Amino acid sequence: MLLNKRISIGYFLRGIQTQVLFIGIFAVTIGLLDMLPWFRKISLPLNIPALLGTAVSLLLAFRTSQSYERWWEARTVWGAIVNDSRSFVRLVIQFMPEGEDKIIKDFAERQIIWTYALGESLRKLPFSEKVQQYLKEHHINGINIPNALLDAHSRQLKDVAVAKGLTDFQQMQLNDMITRLCDSMGKCERLKNTVFPRSYSVLVHILIYVFAILLPFGLDDSQLAVEIGITFLIPIVFISIEKTSIIMQDPFENTPVDTPMTSLAQTIEINIRQMTGEQNVPLKKENTLYYEM
Repeated sequence: MLLNKRISIGYFLRGIQTQVLFIGIFAVTIGLLDMLPWFRKISLPLNIPALLGTAVSLLLAFRTSQSYERWWEARTVWGAIVNDSRSFVRLVIQFMPEGEDKIIKDFAERQIIWTYALGESLRKLPFSEKVQQYLKEHHINGINIPNALLDAHSRQLKDVAVAKGLTDFQQMQLNDMITRLCDSMGKCERLKNTVFPRSYSVLVHILIYVFAILLPFGLDDSQLAVEIGITFLIPIVFISIEKTSIIMQDPFENTPVDTPMTSLAQTIEINIRQMTGEQNVPLKKENTLYYEM
């Protein structure tokens, strides 16, 4: 499973409670008005709301597809970060001469901190105590801390290549891994900073409400309870689908469908510490998300 955290029904309903209340009041009001003879004369062919409902369905299908694509791309990028982090440290271990455990540890520790710092910066949260302590000890600062950590990788690699006699091929391999990490960071920042067009959301909202208004006038007035139920349920289904796509379209926003970056960073830390031969490897915890239910 990609996410271990369950999404509560309460969390979801809080996101659409205003729309549910509005549609509910509207459905009941229309149902009561249908008891008046003059109001019953107002009717529309069912084809009109059916056609509008089809248009809404197509727009929601596109919106949901695009939202899932953004969410899956974020998960794919972080999968690449996991693999590249392991590969980077593995190459450092392979290329460093015997007895250079301190250099290996420097690269490994910095890579671990980079993964935590990247996740926390994407969520726009204060850095954790572990990250803050590392940044303070190594005097790393800047607007983009993850990028500053990659710069520190590059600077140390340059010094090590000269001091330890790394070959051009070895240096190129390690530089390539740093470049790949930087590319993944850039992809995450693109997803974070590129919002779904607001005009599309407004259009879908308007069409859903227009559909909800027209729907009862195309239904049979003989069964009041059925009319109220259909007038309420179908628009709410459309609204729920749209809310799902809205939640999913931003994978770094501290929601229940947030990419599990903390859990993935913990996986990277465990793997790297095992690779470097550390005895006290931290146990992986449950996926930790920062949102409040």
